[in-house]
Amino acid sequence: MMDLWYDLPVAAQDLLAVIGLLLPALITGVVVLRGHTPWPLVKAIIWRFRVPSVMFIVLIAVSVGLGVGLLAQERGLRKGTAQAADKFDLIVSAPGSELSVMLAAVFLQPSDMGLIDGETYNEIAATESVAIAAPLAFGDSYAGAPVIGSTAEFVAYLTDQNVEGAIFADHEEAVVGALVPLEIGAQFTPAHGMTHIDGGAEEHGVSFSVTGRMAPTGTPWDRAIIVPVEAVWEVHGLANGHAPEAGDVIGGPFDAEYFPGTPAVVVHAEALWANYALRSTFTRDRETMAFFPGAVLAGLYNVMGDVRQAMSVMALVTQVLVAVSVMLGLFILSRLFRRQVALLRALGAPSRFVFAMMWSFSAVLLLSGAITGMLIGVGAAMVLSQIVTAQTNILVTAPLGWQEIQFVAGFVSVTLLISLLPAAVVLRQPVVEGLRA
Repeated sequence: MMDLWYDLPVAAQDLLAVIGLLLPALITGVVVLRGHTPWPLVKAIIWRFRVPSVMFIVLIAVSVGLGVGLLAQERGLRKGTAQAADKFDLIVSAPGSELSVMLAAVFLQPSDMGLIDGETYNEIAATESVAIAAPLAFGDSYAGAPVIGSTAEFVAYLTDQNVEGAIFADHEEAVVGALVPLEIGAQFTPAHGMTHIDGGAEEHGVSFSVTGRMAPTGTPWDRAIIVPVEAVWEVHGLANGHAPEAGDVIGGPFDAEYFPGTPAVVVHAEALWANYALRSTFTRDRETMAFFPGAVLAGLYNVMGDVRQAMSVMALVTQVLVAVSVMLGLFILSRLFRRQVALLRALGAPSRFVFAMMWSFSAVLLLSGAITGMLIGVGAAMVLSQIVTAQTNILVTAPLGWQEIQFVAGFVSVTLLISLLPAAVVLRQPVVEGLRA
């Protein structure tokens, strides 16, 4: 049986899980409503007591929306960070914190790091299975956009050669990210460190011309400016990685004697297995550190998973409290039309009809609140995703997923089962006492 389950497509498993969660509620509804159609009376009661009914729906919607929003946002954050690291198969750097290097190289967060010398870089680039070994140089910015030094090959790899205009071919040319407010042909002067639009840092006095714009990648590189790595070294008074007799060339190969050093090298191998061999090769001693950004993110996801479990426990406790509140709220609502129920029973309405009417009333409120809460949760997650995207430059999207649907389905089933209790209690109330209410 388990083999059959695992052979099913993931979408089919999710759909069956939703059906399984809703099955108790569906069975309950069929049993309770069999032979009765209380909907016209339910509609009249809801309209008669519309204010408390709306308040009850809002209570349920807020509770469900909170759970749905948290689940969707957490999933969207995972997806966005994984997409941001997708092009960074392997990173080689000086020994230190893998997390710090990843944040600097992938997410462009400023960090102090050691440097890899020219001999080590050439060893990496000369490895037979290495297709791209792109040095990165950090430290400068323009109007809040980080200016990163690298190679034309790295720009082509990062964008899958999807660049409007042309990739830089000279020391004073640059390619801008999709969200950088510079047009092709514009001139700009970078400054040392991270600056804002109103300045605040010392300019280098070297002007660059924008020759191309990268296609959107959904990563922090959309707000980055990439220039030849030689230009970054030169504006800081360093050698440019080439012997003086080489002229104004850019890109590899680099001369180890004139290589100022790079904090990180982005490595792309021709085959997947080669990445593991390269990681082993360049972590064989204490001079370099090689790691997979995806593995570092997986470690972060594990931590997030632990936090998520703790939040899930809190959410479960919250849902239990909400379920209790739902039951109490239904008891209170049933007291509002106690006289109407007693009148129905006095007129000879069957007990099962009265029971079906009470349960149907509760079911309408619960389903309305759950559906409204789902919409609120998705809307809140979308707004929060836009805020996170603007703050981190990581494209975060949080559409409605199966996990959120399963959460709502479980909540609906539990609360519909709980709503049987208030309906049963109504039948135990004396008719005469109800008429006098």
